[in-house]
Amino acid sequence: MGKLVWKPGTMLYPVPAVLVTCGDMQNHNVCTIAWTGILNTDPAMTYVSIRKERHSYNMIKDSGEFVINLVPKDLVKALDYCGVRSGKNENKFATMGLEIEEGRNVSVPLIKQSPINIECKVTQIIPLGSHDMFMAQILSVDVDEKYLDENGKFDLEKCNLVAYSHGQYYELGENLGKFGFSVEKKK
Repeated sequence: MGKLVWKPGTMLYPVPAVLVTCGDMQNHNVCTIAWTGILNTDPAMTYVSIRKERHSYNMIKDSGEFVINLVPKDLVKALDYCGVRSGKNENKFATMGLEIEEGRNVSVPLIKQSPINIECKVTQIIPLGSHDMFMAQILSVDVDEKYLDENGKFDLEKCNLVAYSHGQYYELGENLGKFGFSVEKKK
């Protein structure tokens, strides 16, 4: 058997599935985003791609700020719900029991139950077609202390983060090796 050639599409999976908050402490929204990632190390930069018709689009465009909230498996129902419901019609924070807290470098609220909140300032908006990409500088990464080990090192594996793959949500699982393990000298 050979390989079939399909038309171009979004077959780069898995991807992070995150809750993006926008607005301010009084007028805010949360939406689900899977089109996100890291763009650069120094300065630390990221992006989110959002359709213009989404309620969050203009909130982010107008304020120039957003927060990427990483999602543990116990928030997967909220993750899905916030992707299929609009903040125009309801307060999704209240509906899904998401608690907010103030950001340190942005006016956008953070989701308290998220193990990591990434505070971002938009540097550029790039129209792409179905989505516009909001490029942003990462201003700070807020980390929940309960995921620190006795040496103060962050243990990402304890977060039970989820990913999105071709219409499904998955919990990240078994550690297969650390960066550089293939060339590491045996001890």
